[in-house]
Amino acid sequence: MPLDITFTLSDDDLSHFQEVVDRAKSALEKTQSEGQIEAAARQLIEDSRANDLPDFISSRLSKLEIVINMVSDAEWGLSNEERQRVLGALVYFCDPEDLIPDHLPGIGFLDDAIYVELIIRDLKAEIESYQEFCNFRSAEEKRRKDQGLDPYVEREEWLADKRASLQSWMRKRRRVGGIDTVGWRFRW
Repeated sequence: MPLDITFTLSDDDLSHFQEVVDRAKSALEKTQSEGQIEAAARQLIEDSRANDLPDFISSRLSKLEIVINMVSDAEWGLSNEERQRVLGALVYFCDPEDLIPDHLPGIGFLDDAIYVELIIRDLKAEIESYQEFCNFRSAEEKRRKDQGLDPYVEREEWLADKRASLQSWMRKRRRVGGIDTVGWRFRW
């Protein structure tokens, strides 16, 4: 029988988490390239899958994959500022000795799972827009193939309008404070 357990992170808890994130960023940001940051986040997912983790941790860590894909998807084409914002969120995963070191059995990935929840909340507009873009791209590729057309002919043209409208929506939502977010916002 499933059991729901909830807990609330106070403003002090979130401030403490922000301090840990800031320390990780300042320690690693200057020494890690974009590719290394992406690779470290992907490695965290791979490491978590190799461990027998509780579902409440592994399900959250799997959500990280869409964030990594979003920043590395050339067709999505985030601006440099937006890429840096997302990479700033991912830099925390470069440090295996983060808030709770990953090698601790049973709980080592708990802080990472919590952090993923914070990322998902703060990047909600970006993630929703990117998911819609991916759905559109897949559907349009299928539609073109079904019609006997090459989905790579004029690909940039048929992606450009959708990408522009979704990124415009994403930026607007971020400017007005995000979707379903009140109060606390992380500094990436």
